[in-house]
Amino acid sequence: MKPFDLFPKLISIKVSLFIYVMVPLIIALCLFGYLSLSTIENQVEKQMQKDLELVARAVHLPLSYGLEKNRMGSIRQALNSVFAIGRVYSAYVYDKEGKEIVRLGRPEPQPERNRLIELAADGKQKGEYGRVANRQVFSYFVPLTNTGGQITGLLQLTRKKSEFSENLQSIRVKGAVFLGVFLVLLSVVVLYGHHRALGMHLGRLNSSMSKIARGERKHRFNHYGPKEIISIGQTFNHMLNSIDDAEWTIMEQRQKQDKLEKELRQNEKLAAVGRLAAGTAHELGTPLSVISGRAQRALRENSPSEEQRKALTVIRKEVVRMEYIIKQLLDFTRRNPLRCSLADPAWLAASAVSTVEEEANENGTNISFTGDANTVSIMLDIMRVQQALINLLRNAIQCASGGDVRLVWRQDDQGVLFCVEDNGPGVAPQNRSKILEPFFTTKPVGEGTGLGLSVVYAVAEEHGGNIDVGESEMGGASFRLLIPPQTNKQ
Repeated sequence: MKPFDLFPKLISIKVSLFIYVMVPLIIALCLFGYLSLSTIENQVEKQMQKDLELVARAVHLPLSYGLEKNRMGSIRQALNSVFAIGRVYSAYVYDKEGKEIVRLGRPEPQPERNRLIELAADGKQKGEYGRVANRQVFSYFVPLTNTGGQITGLLQLTRKKSEFSENLQSIRVKGAVFLGVFLVLLSVVVLYGHHRALGMHLGRLNSSMSKIARGERKHRFNHYGPKEIISIGQTFNHMLNSIDDAEWTIMEQRQKQDKLEKELRQNEKLAAVGRLAAGTAHELGTPLSVISGRAQRALRENSPSEEQRKALTVIRKEVVRMEYIIKQLLDFTRRNPLRCSLADPAWLAASAVSTVEEEANENGTNISFTGDANTVSIMLDIMRVQQALINLLRNAIQCASGGDVRLVWRQDDQGVLFCVEDNGPGVAPQNRSKILEPFFTTKPVGEGTGLGLSVVYAVAEEHGGNIDVGESEMGGASFRLLIPPQTNKQ
């Protein structure tokens, strides 16, 4: 199992860098240092032995000559020169039989005589470690010869082994100190490099993530530094932007879904109301026709009194009003396919005004209409558009009540725009979003059904147009009905 699996929350990148980079590097450097020190120690030891060998060779000839001539003074003088160098612990001169002739330095027990005779007879220079006076020493033996090349004696020079150990120990201490200082400096450089190259950038990235986690959704990572950090920062910001876009899209879809659900529920309600209205209108149509016919016949045949005549006239008037309400219910419930044909916008406007002109005169309302002189005929459902204009004009006449009503139209690439304005009280801002809903009315009870403007909205929707409610330049309400040209002909 990996360390990250055991301590996922404890190991940082810095610790991982130390474990996986610094530790192997330290081990490798220590191993390299150990091997290097061992090599250096061997070289130093050989050099110290070489120094002793060089000293022995330096006094070899004078000692050989002094021994051959039996000049003890010369022999002692040569050995004294050896001690002047300061690298010799003791010096011995033996004859070829192993008998000591001269000795300088501390008196020490002599080596075995047989060993000395063996070394002299061998005729070779040789160095070896041994113990002298309970001290570990290094002895170097050099055979002495006469002018004829015959072995006449043996020179022994010794050097304390502790000098070797002390020198080597000094090298080890210096090497260890150097290696330790080097490793400390290397660790500082690596950790500082990690901080400058990676650590501080990861810290900034972690700080940005913390801000996002705290709810600062508009925060973005300021990406600079190594290209890997820049790439991570750009990806991080792109992810945040994608999340924002996704949330915005989800919110829009949710709003659209809520709107569609609301419209679906409203349509279901309207469908139920429409079925009820259609059934009611159908059932009421025949009785109302009978009432109206009987009242009219009574007025013609029975020569009623003035009071009865007034009563019958009121009955007929209310029947007409009820028939109008039934007609509005039927117009509201009809959703038949459009029956389109060519129609001149000016003719539609004039026809609608002509239909409501008598009602406007009775109400004391002045009605006028004007529009583009160069309009051309467009394809639309004449009956439905005419009914929509009539409903808009009747609504304006009722609102103006003795005031002024104006119908204006103009034509462009989008279709025909009819605008009906009045100088009445207008539509309150809080009611503009509800004024086109079925059965919503601001008129007193008995003066409005709330279906006229709903029929206008349905006509605009069926033609792919729209109707806007606003303020009139005349001071009252303004209804703008846009009817686009239709492409289907039925």
